[in-house]
Amino acid sequence: MKVLPMSVHDTAVPHIPVVIIGGGQAGLSVSWYLSRDGMDHIIFERHKRFQSWRENRWDSFCLVTPNWQCRLPGYPYEGGDPDGFMLRDEIVEYLDGFNASFDPPVREGVSVTRVAPLADGCYRVETTAGVWTCGQVVVATGGYDQPIVPPYASAIAPEVVQMHSVDYRRPAQLPEGGTLIVGTGQSGVQIMEDFHRAGRDVHLAVGPAPRSPRKYRGRDATDWLHDMGHYAITIDRHPDPVKALTQTNHYMSGRDGGKEIDLRRFAVEGVRLYGSMAGAEGTQLRFLPDLEKNLDDADRSYCGIRDQIDSWITAQGIEAPVEPPFQKVWRPEVEVTQIDCAALGITSIIWAIGFRPDYGWLEVDCFDPDGRPLYRRGVTQVPGVYFIGLGWLNTWGSGRFLGIDEDARYLAEQIAAQALIGAQAAE
Repeated sequence: MKVLPMSVHDTAVPHIPVVIIGGGQAGLSVSWYLSRDGMDHIIFERHKRFQSWRENRWDSFCLVTPNWQCRLPGYPYEGGDPDGFMLRDEIVEYLDGFNASFDPPVREGVSVTRVAPLADGCYRVETTAGVWTCGQVVVATGGYDQPIVPPYASAIAPEVVQMHSVDYRRPAQLPEGGTLIVGTGQSGVQIMEDFHRAGRDVHLAVGPAPRSPRKYRGRDATDWLHDMGHYAITIDRHPDPVKALTQTNHYMSGRDGGKEIDLRRFAVEGVRLYGSMAGAEGTQLRFLPDLEKNLDDADRSYCGIRDQIDSWITAQGIEAPVEPPFQKVWRPEVEVTQIDCAALGITSIIWAIGFRPDYGWLEVDCFDPDGRPLYRRGVTQVPGVYFIGLGWLNTWGSGRFLGIDEDARYLAEQIAAQALIGAQAAE
C-alpha cells in the first residue's frame, strides 16, 4: 500500500468526514444512519442512484424474495401485497420513496477513480469531479461491475449474436431462431422462462446452481426459513462458510405471484438442456457431461430445504397441509456434449454467468491474494475503510433488502467510533 505524503492533504483540497462510494440501496442505507446522527458525508454515484435497478433489469423482472423482506432504514415496505413480489418499476418506485424520505447528499454522474491513504491517516479521493480528502471511506459499489463472458466467446461464429444478461430486456431483442442461455442462477432461469413463454426455441446450459421450493406446506418457503432463524445465522456461525460465500443463489421465481423453477418440467415442455458450457469454436459448442449431476444436486438442495421445514413443523407442533413427495418428471437419456448452432437453428447466446467486482481504484491493503476484500461485518483491518452490500457480509440478507438495515446500522456505529478515536488523537 502506497501512502501519499502529508503535503497532498492541504487546505486547497476540500475535506469531508465520510465518503460513500456507490448510490444504491446499500450506500444510501449507511447515509440514512449518518444523516440521522448528524455526521457530515457525501455519496459519489457514477451513474444515477439505483442505476442497476433502473437500467440493468429486463422488462419482466421481479423480486425473488417477498415484499415484506424490503426493510430499508426507516422505510419498510408498507404496500398492500406483503407476500407478493414487486416488479422492476415498483422496486424503483420503492427505492425512490426511500431516497425522498431523507434526501441523502448524492453526487450523481461522478466516478471515483482512486482512493489512496495519506500519511496523516486520512484518504485522498480522486473523482471525475475533482479531489477530496476524507477520514473514512465506505465502499458500496456491490459486486456487479464487470459482466463475465468466457474467453472462448470470441471464437464463436460472428453470425451467432451474443449478449450478457445485464443487457437483456426482452426476447424481441434477439434474432428469430433458437437462443442458448448459459447459466442457471436466478437470472439465467428467469430469462429462460421469458423466452419459453414467448414461444421461442430455447436451449439451456445447466450449471451447478441449487434450487429452492417456493410455496411449501401452505406458506412461502422464505416465511418458514425466516421463522426458523435461517436468515439470522451469521457467517461466523455458518456450518460451511466457504460454501455460503461461493455458492450461487438458489433459483426460484416471484413471477405470477411466486413459483418454483423445476428445469425437468421445462425439459418436458420442450426446453433442451445441456451440462455446463465448456468451450466453443465457430458454430460448434461444447458442454461438460454434468447435466444429470447438476439437476440431481439442485433437487437435493430443494428436498433438503423441504426436510428442514418438515422438521421445524414437527418440532413446533404446527398444523400444516402435507405435500406429496418430490418426483423427478424427466431425466436425460444421454448427455449431449456437443452441438452445432447452425444445425439446430441457434442464432443467439445469452451469458448469464455473473459478474466480477472491480476494486482497481482502491489502493488500500484490505484484499486477499485473489483480490477479494477482507473484513468482519464489513469492517476492514485498515482503519476507516468499510464495505457494504455484499453477499454474506454478515448474514444471508446482507446483499439483499432484508439485511441491509442491520449492516448499515452496524457500520454507522463503527464509523462514529472511529471518528471519536480520530478526534481524540487530534487533541
